[in-house]
Amino acid sequence: MKPDPALERYLKEAVSWDLDRASQTRRSERTAWWVAGAGWLCAVASGVSLAFLTPLKGVEPFVIRVDNATGIVDVVPVYAGRAPMDQAVTRYFLTHYITVCERFNIVTAESDYQECGAFHTAQRNQAWYALWNTTNPRSPLNVHKDGSSIRAEVESVSFFRRSNGVEDLAQVRYRKSEHPTGGAAEHTTHWIATIQYVYTSPSKDAAVRRWNPLGFKIVELGSEPEVIAPTAAPSGAAFAGSVQ
Repeated sequence: MKPDPALERYLKEAVSWDLDRASQTRRSERTAWWVAGAGWLCAVASGVSLAFLTPLKGVEPFVIRVDNATGIVDVVPVYAGRAPMDQAVTRYFLTHYITVCERFNIVTAESDYQECGAFHTAQRNQAWYALWNTTNPRSPLNVHKDGSSIRAEVESVSFFRRSNGVEDLAQVRYRKSEHPTGGAAEHTTHWIATIQYVYTSPSKDAAVRRWNPLGFKIVELGSEPEVIAPTAAPSGAAFAGSVQ
């Protein structure tokens, strides 16, 4: 039987078409695998990136300061509790603490109590609560329930260095002026406070941070009265007075 050239050509074209189709299918499968692999690689990379970014996510409180004279608004830089503090900053905190926490006025008593608590360690706050508790006869709320008030004014702040080189002690000299009720004369006493302090990480509580943005803490405080000897008048001044 003589082969038909047209039939053979048709069969060859059919075989070629089938081979092309199979080759295209294999190429499509390889492309699909490459796309799937790239997709999985992107997903894994995204997950790893999010895992590294998680510690960076969080709510950071900040303090906004408004100038009373100009009205200019700026953001106070956030302190993380690691950089050393200059003595001028510590002096300010010690002065502010003594001025607020050693005074008493029934109008500001509640606010002063809360503000002083922002500067205390947990142990110091327990002692602070016990002092102000109304069951304590020496509580300022009981001592000054007659309406009297006390004003505290710092006179000097001195810093001390320990033998190991640590500077965490200060001595604050201040005077307390008591204003009795009924128009009686003001009574002034002099005091010395020995204070151990430390800088810790600032509180995350916005109410505490507005009073104490740098994490300044009073660890221990001991206060005792200071006896001021009366100053004698110079003899020259007395003689001049007698001449007149």
